[in-house]
Amino acid sequence: MATLVLTVIGDDRAGLVNALADAVSAHGGNWERSQLAELAGKFAGIVLVSVPDERADELSAALQPLAGLLEVSVHPGASTDAAPADTQVQVDLIGNDHPGIVRDVSGVLARHGVSIDRLITETREAPMAGGLLFEAHLTAGVPVGQDLGALQADLERLATELVVDITVAAG
Repeated sequence: MATLVLTVIGDDRAGLVNALADAVSAHGGNWERSQLAELAGKFAGIVLVSVPDERADELSAALQPLAGLLEVSVHPGASTDAAPADTQVQVDLIGNDHPGIVRDVSGVLARHGVSIDRLITETREAPMAGGLLFEAHLTAGVPVGQDLGALQADLERLATELVVDITVAAG
């Protein structure tokens, strides 16, 4: 089986997921995982599908006519050969919004060799103080041999600099 990663974007409207799912199914594909969202009137996401090797090119070609609804890019998925297991960490952040928060947090993670698996962010009105709050929730893999305590200490130092609350939980 071939693994394909589809990235999709288009103007949000009813039926987009169905059109994509119909094309995948019609070509023998199996929809395995996805992250899809509407942001600022656009519907965007990433979808992991598996398809018989001999039908991968056929499915890729069939997805191009969806450009009237969705722009679809097809990328071959990487092999999932066994690698040393990462320790998963959950990082949650909340604080007053200002430019650079994602850059600063992701910079600390990158310096520790940590790969972000999932990142969800949003801004919302601060209930009592006015202004905007920035909230982030991420799941990441800390490679075997990396010092989880040092990562947590660096994130806590950053939280003090940014005046935000950061919690780190392993597991």
